[in-house]
Amino acid sequence: MSKQDTMRKQLEELKLEHRDLDDAIARVLENPPYDQLKVQRLKKRKLVLKDEIIRLADSLLPDIIA
Repeated sequence: MSKQDTMRKQLEELKLEHRDLDDAIARVLENPPYDQLKVQRLKKRKLVLKDEIIRLADSLLPDIIA
């Protein structure tokens, strides 16, 4: 497996985890009163994942000189 294939697989796993966090946050918010600290931690993890997804996606795209 090439480095790019490994990175693509990791990217897909991160995207899946990011979507799963959406579901987890929605489930926590369904039943008030909800744990605000838990929601904040889930949202923070989601932001970290988003940054990692962007970093990986950018590294997979070739640099194009305009």
